Amino acid sequence: MAVNTVHLDIVSAEEKLFSKKVRSMTVTGSEGELGILPGHLPLLTALKPGMVRVVLEDGQDELFYIAGGFMEVQPDHITVLSDTAVRGGDLDEQAITAAEKRAREAMADAKGDMSYAEAAAELARAVAQLRVLQQLRRRKGG
Repeated sequence: MAVNTVHLDIVSAEEKLFSKKVRSMTVTGSEGELGILPGHLPLLTALKPGMVRVVLEDGQDELFYIAGGFMEVQPDHITVLSDTAVRGGDLDEQAITAAEKRAREAMADAKGDMSYAEAAAELARAVAQLRVLQQLRRRKGG
């Protein structure tokens, strides 16, 4: 029996990061968590910064971080467009932790270089990236 798949492209401003057939994908849209399967009805939605979980044809999953963007879904093709998209395994935990610390400090001191809103946005990005890293650790068992 053939496995139902849909073609997925994840594209950042720098490169096409991913282009393969997948069984499913999960992403955070503007209205909440979205699970997309082959044959999904057409959809165009804004995406929030966070994790993209992709289930490959062989059943393995792959994780990505996106800094928000847009997704177009057609029954046989999904396109995720994001200014920044990174494979989960390529995330730099030290840099993310430093960014999180800077954002928290900027939020505590509204007179800093960053406005409160900018700091809150940076904090949300850092927290989303850390969640991707935590999921990767759980998968690897430590």
